[in-house]
Parts: sequence; C-alpha cells; structure tokens
Amino acid sequence: MEEQVSRFVARGQIEPLPPPASETGVFGTVRKHLFATPFDAVLTIVCGLLVAYVISGLVQWGIVNAVFDGADRTACLSTEGREVGACWAFIGAKFDQFLYGTYPLDQRWRVDLVFFLLVALIVPIAIPKVPFKRLNAALLLLLFPLTALVLLTGGRFAMSGSAIGVVFALAAGATIFLATGRSTTVMRAPLMRIALWLAVAAFLVSFLSFYVNSGRTLFLSFRFDTLSLVAFFAALASSVLAVIATVRTAEAGASLVGIFLPTVAALAFVLILTSNFGLQFVPTNLWGGLLITLVVALTGITASLPLGILLALGRMSKMPAVRLLCVVFIEFWRGVPLITVLFMANFMLPLFLPSGVSFNQLLRVLVGVSLFAAAYMAEVIRGGLQAIPKGQYEGADAMALTYWQKMRMIILPQALTLVIPGIVNTFIGLFKDTSLVYIIGLADLLGTIRRGFGDPIWITPSTPATGLVFGAFCFWVFCFGMSRYSLFIERRLSRGHKR
Repeated sequence: MEEQVSRFVARGQIEPLPPPASETGVFGTVRKHLFATPFDAVLTIVCGLLVAYVISGLVQWGIVNAVFDGADRTACLSTEGREVGACWAFIGAKFDQFLYGTYPLDQRWRVDLVFFLLVALIVPIAIPKVPFKRLNAALLLLLFPLTALVLLTGGRFAMSGSAIGVVFALAAGATIFLATGRSTTVMRAPLMRIALWLAVAAFLVSFLSFYVNSGRTLFLSFRFDTLSLVAFFAALASSVLAVIATVRTAEAGASLVGIFLPTVAALAFVLILTSNFGLQFVPTNLWGGLLITLVVALTGITASLPLGILLALGRMSKMPAVRLLCVVFIEFWRGVPLITVLFMANFMLPLFLPSGVSFNQLLRVLVGVSLFAAAYMAEVIRGGLQAIPKGQYEGADAMALTYWQKMRMIILPQALTLVIPGIVNTFIGLFKDTSLVYIIGLADLLGTIRRGFGDPIWITPSTPATGLVFGAFCFWVFCFGMSRYSLFIERRLSRGHKR
C-alpha cells in the first residue's frame, strides 16, 4: 500500500505566535522571578512578610502614632490609651538649629545665600547640556570658596607678609605648571629655568620667614618683614618670567589666557580676604548643624581629589625621592584612623607652628580631613593609572608630548573615568565620616541633633529615636544623590564592560 505523504510549502512569511499568557504581563513576570520554583515561592513569601512587618511598624511609628505639632515635651508623652510614636514636633522646633547651629539669627541670611550660590553653581555643572562649563567651573572652584568664606565669617582677615609670600609662591608654581601645557619646549628655555628656581626660593624663604624675625616694613598696606618681602618679589618675578618664556615658545594657536589665571587668583585671594565688606564677624564656634557638615565634606572632597592625583602620580614616578615621599605620606595617613587624625590636628598641630601663629579649630579639622582623604584617593587613582594599557603611554611618548601634557590630555582622563565608582565611594565615606568632628567639640548635623536630646523642654522617650532617624535620612539623601549621579556619569561615558 502506497504511503501518502502530504507536503506543505509556505508561500509567504508566517507571523510568529504570541508568547503564552502565563509568560507575559505582570502575572508572568512575578511567576518567573518570584515563584519559579517552590523554594523561590517560600523565600518570596517569607521576605514579603518580613518587609510588610517592617514597613507597617515604621508607618505606625512614623505616621499613625507620630506627633507633628507641639510646643514642648508634653505633646510627645504617652498617656493612658494613647501611644506616641515619632516626635516630629521636636524636629520642627529644632530645625533651624539643625541647619545653622548657633549662628546669629539676624545673620542667617548669609548662610542661606551661600547655600543658594552653591546649588546655583553645582546644578549647571552637573547637567551636561548646560553651556559655559569652564566659566562655571572657575566660579565654583575659585570664586565661590572665597565668597563663602567671607560671607560666613565676615572677612577682614589679617594676613601676614609671610602668608602672602606663600600664596604668590604657589601661584608662581601653578603658572609654571600651566606653561608646560602650552609649550613642549618651554622647560628648556633659560627664562623658565630661572623662574622655576625663583619659585622654589620664594616658597622656602616664605616658610623661613615664619621662624626668623627680620626688620618690619609696610608695603601696599600690608606688613612684611625683610624675608617675606624678598619672597613676594621673587614669586612675582617667577610668574613674569614664566609668562614671557611661555609666550616666546608657545605653539601657534595655543591659548595663553589661562597662564595669567594663578596670579590673578592669588591677588583676588589676598584682596577679598583682607577687605572690609561691612559684615559682622561670626566666629566658627557658633557654626553648627548642616553648615558644618557641608563645609567639612565639600572642603575635603574638593581638596582630596587634586592632592590624590598628585600623590598617585608621585608614587608611580621614576624619581626615587618623590616616590619615597609619596609612599611615606600615603601609608602614614592610611595607617591611622580618622579620629586620631582629628585629635592630632586639634591638639598637636599647634605645637609644630611658630610662636604667635595659630589656626582656627575648624581650619585644623579641614586640613586633617583633606590630607586623610587624599591618601585614600591617591590609591584609588593609582589603580586607574595601572589599568591604562602600556600602549597609551608609548603613543603619547611617540607624539613628543611632555610628561604633564601626556598625563593631562591622554592618561588621566582615561584613568579617572575608569575609577569613577571608587572616587565617589571615597566621597561618600568622607561625607559620612564628618560626624566624627563632634568628638572634638564641633557640632555638625549629627552632633547638633545629639545636643538637642539634652534640652529639658524636649526630653521624651521617643526624642532620641526621632532625631537619629531624621539625621540618618539627611545623610542618606546626600549619599544616595552622589551614588545616583555617579551611575549617570558612568552610563554617559559608556566605559563599563557590558555583557
């Protein structure tokens, strides 16, 4: 019997069948990810019950049984038949203190202005499509710190000639550094070599003038001694010679405007800090709350990144002396806890200063925190430098770039992009560690909240828990914001290895 075989030949494209209803939609997603196996189902149910229990308890404590209004502790005390949860009335009554500390009431507009300027400058920097990034960065990194310092303290600082000499010596060094990016042959110019030695001499003589007394003289309304005046003129001469050497050797089309920026910044620094703007002086021992937290965190973040880059480059340098100094610095600061650094900065640093020279307590803390964070940042950046292929270095050398041009234009942009998670992680850790300054007497946000617990008007069983939850939420908002923005930058630069 002949077998009958039926054949079918498609004459057109057959549309694919839709997926089964059990695999699509909300039901399908839940089934696939939460109830795929019996073990997954049991684990999902247990975790769901635990989450529901925690959330219901928080809602009951923080909303249902919470007290939102009240003039004193009596509003937050439990009575018969009435259980009290969170005492948000305490937060409302102390909210201004949590922001400003004991900053004078009639002067708090200065703090508000500083906060407004900070947000107004950071937001355009954070949004990629906003133009004038360089101008915005210059205002944020150069002008804003001086403006904030004058607004918060009142200005009218008394700067000695030695301090002015150090400022202009640093400006001369920055001018020489910027000159290397404008010309590949400028360091071989005789004028630049003279400028380099003058900058080093100005820096050393300025520090020597702190310890050696010499004749006093009045110059440009500032009190100089002989050594500091010599250092000041040496620094100015170094900057002038560096500019002349750069102009003579710069490549065609190179922008020379930035070469004047360090000297202008040094001049603005001295004039702004010493001028009288008619503001009431507010000592730093009256600062507190979120103001102290942001000052310490932002100063540490801003200072630790450039210092960390220099330390990382120094540790990988081929010069033994530079490498040894950087290794000793990094290992020393990484080998001690931050609380020890704060105690050293607060109590031991004044012992190493010349007689008659003293630093404000907050300034000592800022220096200690910045150096501590810079040591950790250096190792993060060194990891990024080691991840750059050797061919990138060889390609930069083949283009006859100088060391600083190679680092600035080729190596560092790639290295910093690779270690964005590590950099932001260090920033987040630094922000949270600012709460340790309370131990040495500075009332940051957490310290101000803890001081509020002792107010007899608001002593209740629920006050400490309410204050600590509020403080934890404030820290979480800032840290979570930095984390989300770092992920945005990573996605935008597309440097992740996607699978």
